[in-house]
Amino acid sequence: MDEFDVVVVGAGPAGAAAALAARRGGARVLLLDREDFPRDKPCGDGIAAEALDVLEGLGVEGAADGYPLVPRLRLVGPGGAAVARPLPRAAHTVPRRVFDARLVAAAVEAGAEIRRHAVKKIAEAGDGVLVDGRFWGHLLIGADGATSIVRRSVGATVNPAGHLAFAIRGYAPTSNTGEQRIITTRQQWPAYAWEFPIGDGTANVGYGEVLRGRALSRAYLEMRLRAMLPGVEPTGLRGHHLPLSTRRPAPVRGRVLLAGDALSLINPFTGEGIFYAVLSGALAGAAAARRDPAGYRRALGRRLGRHLRHSKLVALLSREPRVVDAAVRAADRDGAVFRRMVELGLGDGVFDLRTIGRIIGETARRHPATP
Repeated sequence: MDEFDVVVVGAGPAGAAAALAARRGGARVLLLDREDFPRDKPCGDGIAAEALDVLEGLGVEGAADGYPLVPRLRLVGPGGAAVARPLPRAAHTVPRRVFDARLVAAAVEAGAEIRRHAVKKIAEAGDGVLVDGRFWGHLLIGADGATSIVRRSVGATVNPAGHLAFAIRGYAPTSNTGEQRIITTRQQWPAYAWEFPIGDGTANVGYGEVLRGRALSRAYLEMRLRAMLPGVEPTGLRGHHLPLSTRRPAPVRGRVLLAGDALSLINPFTGEGIFYAVLSGALAGAAAARRDPAGYRRALGRRLGRHLRHSKLVALLSREPRVVDAAVRAADRDGAVFRRMVELGLGDGVFDLRTIGRIIGETARRHPATP
């Protein structure tokens, strides 16, 4: 049996960030993943500047090198309202086959050991956690995604209908080089399509919607994608679940810490998860190196608690498409509102009273009170 200070299950962005942070804390780290890298991972591939900030804090430079900045965002509301403005901080689109492999390489260079292994069973053993009778660690970090084995092993159920989305993603030729596009629709609301240019003449394109207790067929998802992005002919289509942050399990169960998608850290407003992944992974790894699981819970609350409360409220309010259209119109009129919306959707921002007032004002303008 191989013994480590910290065992990390899942070598995506959350797991790699956890391994990097734990190594910076002096821990002996084992990183387990069922696949070799590089490997594809269905995702929108959008990398916000806030995610790169976290990685730079872990000593990772150049995670988005070779992929040009995407400076603008166009958001189309379900009723057709639209806003197109420069992002407060430009983003990148980096295929996960490249991005994840870079983070794993950085973790290995920092001293983490990586092995290909499909985890099946986790159990407490002495003052630590035993994985499949082969690997033991004082603490274990579950960063193994939306279908997390680790999450299930500690008794946390999958997200129920209404708190779980499903999306299909592919790649298609595009002439768009500098604008992220998110297009929402009243049909099957909440639902949206996206086009994120990579910078090489292609874009990551996809469509997703919140699940409501019924399965979504591939044919249906492809039909919706093509309807919302006319003329797009995607290849490499793959589907993936998005466990929304509106229904999260406890981040700590005994000696097991959850991070990223395994902790249901997907923004319910935009579907963004990379920033949450690297941030929660970094916080989990740092706490695990100190053998302080409770410290992870506290750090997560300090860093994301208020933001997650605001994003949950926004998700609740946005069940009414007219509220989303009002927010889009307010963002088109007022750059400060646009900035707040982007920071809430791509980072850890919150709404202020001024933003809320602007959105209420737009709602009232289109739906005046009856005397």
